[in-house]
Order: sequence, then C-alpha cells, then structure tokens
Amino acid sequence: MIRIDERPTLLMCALAAAADPLIGRIRSNGAQKQAEWAFLAQVHAGMGGGAWTDTLLACLADPAPEDKALVDLAEALELSPHEILAVTLAVGAEENPLVGTVLARLQKTEKNGSSRPTLGLISTLFDQVSPLELVHGAAVESGLLTLTDDARPLVERTLTVPLSLCMAIHGVDAPPAGTKIGLDEPLLLPESLTNEMARHAAALRGESVLVLHGSFAEGRAAAAEIARSMGRRPLFVDEGAPTMGLAPLIQLRGLLPVFGYRLGPGEHRPAPQIPCYEGPIVCVCGLDGQIEGSSGRAVVRCAIPIPPGDERRVLWAAALGEDEIADEMARHYRHSVERIAQLGKQAHYEARLNGRARPHLADLRRAMRSGGESGLDALAQPLPEEIGDAAMVAPPRLRDELELLWLRCQHRDRLTADLGISAQARYAPGVRALFTGPSGTGKTLAAGWLATRLGLPLYRVDLASVTSKYIGETEKNLAELLNRAERAGVILLFDEADSMFGKRTDIKDSHDRYANAQTNYLLQRIESFDGIALLTSNSRQRFDSAFARRLDAIVDFPLPGTDERRALWLAHLGDRHSLSAQAITRLAVSVDFAGGHIRNAVLTASVLAQAEDRPISLQDLKRGIAVEFAKVGRQMPTGIDE
Repeated sequence: MIRIDERPTLLMCALAAAADPLIGRIRSNGAQKQAEWAFLAQVHAGMGGGAWTDTLLACLADPAPEDKALVDLAEALELSPHEILAVTLAVGAEENPLVGTVLARLQKTEKNGSSRPTLGLISTLFDQVSPLELVHGAAVESGLLTLTDDARPLVERTLTVPLSLCMAIHGVDAPPAGTKIGLDEPLLLPESLTNEMARHAAALRGESVLVLHGSFAEGRAAAAEIARSMGRRPLFVDEGAPTMGLAPLIQLRGLLPVFGYRLGPGEHRPAPQIPCYEGPIVCVCGLDGQIEGSSGRAVVRCAIPIPPGDERRVLWAAALGEDEIADEMARHYRHSVERIAQLGKQAHYEARLNGRARPHLADLRRAMRSGGESGLDALAQPLPEEIGDAAMVAPPRLRDELELLWLRCQHRDRLTADLGISAQARYAPGVRALFTGPSGTGKTLAAGWLATRLGLPLYRVDLASVTSKYIGETEKNLAELLNRAERAGVILLFDEADSMFGKRTDIKDSHDRYANAQTNYLLQRIESFDGIALLTSNSRQRFDSAFARRLDAIVDFPLPGTDERRALWLAHLGDRHSLSAQAITRLAVSVDFAGGHIRNAVLTASVLAQAEDRPISLQDLKRGIAVEFAKVGRQMPTGIDE
C-alpha cells in the first residue's frame, strides 16, 4: 500500500500526473467517494497539486531507495521523463491492485478499461507526447517496455514491463527463459587461466567481443572469472534466446552477457547484438567455427589450453585430496580442467563403492578407463576390456616398437622441455600412430594393450555415425568427436582408417572436389589433435603421402611366425584342453593363421567341447580350423594329426 505521508516516489508522481487533468471533475461530481478516485485525489494533493513536475525532478535528482535502480537505469538508457513515468505506472500496475484499478477507471473512456497503461493514456497525460515518440524511444527499443494487443489501434495498445525486469527493479534475480545468472557449480581454474582472464577483463570495452574457445564448462567458468574481475556476474544466454530486454536486465543486476554457440568447422555467426546495449560481450564456443564482428565491434579470440603439469597437480590435489596421486596424474596425463574435476568425482564414488573414505590410484584408473562423462558414445564405441601383457603376443621387433610408442605417449607433455629451440618450435603433444598389417594380426588388440598400459579409455570410432552424405556434416561430426576426445583425455581408434584418410584423387567432377576438400580437412585436424589417435589399415599404401608425414609412428604387424603362433595357441586355449605339447607345436607349424583366425578356431572348438562338457580335443580344433580355412577359401593343411 502506498502511504502519502512518506517520501515522494516516482509512482506517486506518476499517479499525480494521471490525476491532474481529471481532478476538477473528480471533485465536482463527488467521484471521490469511490476508493480509487479518493486515493487519486489524495495523491494529487500530496504531490502539491499541479506542481507534481517539480516533485518529479526532485525524485530524479535524489531518488527514494525504491526508485534508485530505476533512476540509474533511466540514466544509462537516456530515458525521457515521460518514459520513466510510463515504466513506473506499468510496474505499479503489476504490483499494486489499487494502481491497476485507477488505470482501468482512467481508460474507460477509451473503451479499453485495461488495468495496464496504454500508449494513448501516456501520450495524453504527459505533455501530449506522441505515441510514435514512445514507440521509438529507448524504453521500447531496449525491451524495458513492451507493447501488447497487436490487433488494437496504436493508442489502445498496452504497455507492460516484463516480469524479469519488474523483479530486477526490486533487486531480485528472475532471468527470462533461455538465460541464467551465474554457475550452478563453480569449476576450479588454474592460476594461469585466472590471471589471463583478469587481463582480458581489464582490456574489455564496449566495442569488444571476446570469444573463448574450449569446452562449454571451461568456457563458462572462464567467463564467470572475467565477470568477477569486472565486479559483475555472468548472464549466460543460450543460442537463439531473445535478446530484447537484456540491456535493462544487465544494467539493473550488474551482469556480463555470455553467449554460448556450438559451431562446426566452417560455420560462422555474427557477433550477438543486444538492443540498446553498448557494453562488452563474451562468447563461449567449441574449438571450431568463427564469430564475426558486426556493428563496429572487434572480435578477440582466446583458446583455453590444457593446463601445464604443475597446475594440473594443484587441480588433481583439490579434486582427490591425495598429493601423491596428484603427482602421478599430473606427470603422465594431459587432462583438461573439466575432465580432472569429473574424474575426481568418479574416483571418490569408486572409493565409496569399495568402502574407502579416500580414493586410491586404482579407483582413479577405473574411473579413467570407464570413459565417464566424455559424451563420445554417440560417435564412438567404448572398448573397456583390459588387455594385459600376457595377452599381447608379438615378435620382439613389434614389441619394441609398441613399447616405444607407449613411452612416447607417457612423456608427450614434456617431451621437448629440455631440448633446443628448434625441437620446441611447433611441437604439439598429440600422438598419431598408424598400425598396418593383414587382418587378424592384432592391431586392435595392440590398441587395447596400449590403452590398458596408459590407463586411458579406448574408443573405436563409428564411421557410420561420423560420415554423412551431406556436405560439411562429416567434418562437423569429426570435429565434435576430436574436440570431445581432447577434453576427455581418451584414445581414439580409427579402424580401417583409409576409408577416411585415404589418398586424394584427381578432380574430375564436383564430387571429387568435395571428397578432396574433406580429406584435406581431416588431415589438418588430425595433425592438430591434442590427444592420442590410433589408426589401423591393411596397407599403408592406401594413405596419402602427406598424411604419412603427419604420423608419429607407423607400426607394421606381420603375420606371426611359428613361435608366435605357438604362443597364440597356448594363450587362447588356456588350461582346459587335452592337446599335447607336440600337437600344439604341429598346429603352430602347419596352420599359418594370424591371431584373429586362431581366436575364432578356438572359440568354435570350445562350443563343441562345452556341448559335451569335456576339455577341448584336437578333433574340436580341427573342426574350428576347417571353418576358418573355408572362410578364406583355402584347403586344410596336412600334418595336424598326431
């Protein structure tokens, strides 16, 4: 309820202005017997009668506490006095039923009776302001005032203040749909990134748009840090959300607008525009796509990097509460800020599952191998099986090459730390290796072994999900896949990679031109990939020579020799079989199978043996071997029988 004996407010001035042209009629016909007219007459008298304009100027010069936010907003938007009073009446109608009743009474003559002010009422009450002047004023253009009732004549259209702005005027956060103020859960940032965001905060001006490239969680956390350094709070705006009305909200609640965009390679968006807002803007994007400047705004880009080892150690210690594990993780794993926080939570959960108060290294390794919240499942298939050393049967030369590749992956973060300037130039910590060899020689098994040794999850890329017949979609899907893999710290396995990274062809038509453009993009993007990518193929000759130069290792998987085949038979058969050592040796000599065929033959033999609940016999294996030879169109060899 409004009390007249209190300090004058903008609402009291607005009501006095509304009463001014009608006060004579109110007094003469006894209308003041009705509560709303009596209230209006009382306000008019309390504001000095026709001298309410002087009171208005005093309220604007020294506003009452409840008017301070609106007066500051009016100054920022350069609102005219009649716009200020229109906003005041519109807000008052939302909050005070008596104000709404007065407005309805005043507007009955316009055959409207609306409890919200109309353009006609405002233009009549305040110095005969033109409705068009109001429509094109800053209050309407900024979204502080909105027009409703599109079907009515202009003078009968009502003016409202959106609920979010009504709440903001009174110091309450109620952001509109598609926006959010602040973060639900802060993300701990490394000191170097915090310092970098403070530098950007000091440099940001109204003509600037800062684009943060990285994961959304990290980008939003970095934007929140910028806002904090500027003495503001972040207002996160979803892509496609209306921007009308954001300028008043930003001013009222001390916000920094942060827009989120999920762009693919080659996609462009103009810098976002907020009506009547000239302050700084921050955009959060992935690693691909571009935000272009518009309306005189300059675009500045900042990539959020993987933190260096010493800062990863601090993040791991905060996430795990274990300094020793933090040292181990920081030294050997290049995880992003977001991924460290995720793995810390998963490791604590694994510890609780095992009845421990604090996580051990084994809990963290299980969390890493699970893949967790990587978001890769729609584009790649997890291969969670652990492949131990005993399962990895390989000749010495192949074993040495795989061990060297494992060491390269282990030390990739600081590989050039003690080397010369030429070695450090253009060094990228990503590792790209190609496994070549005939089918069944253990290329996928070796990828699983490497992932197990590194303690990282392995994902096999689903080419059907990545490739698309639509131009640009394959690049977009691959960009999303690689971006997610980089931030999650997983190993990607591209089986039959020559289908995606194969040789470029001579251009004969538009399809060849597009195919070559797609291959060019894939070659460039895989070169800049910050993680570990393993590619398999039956032949290295199917790859473009330019791609071979981008690889860190090419590992040839030969068909196994006699000794390797014997080890493979033993590794697959286990203990439940009746074969003699001589029989297994004869198998190794006579049957020139690769590991994949040996596995299939043993599985077929196991089916026959389990059906009769007995150990695997030589006859069972001969049946399995015959099936495998039939697959490849070859005859069974002699010399298998004892």
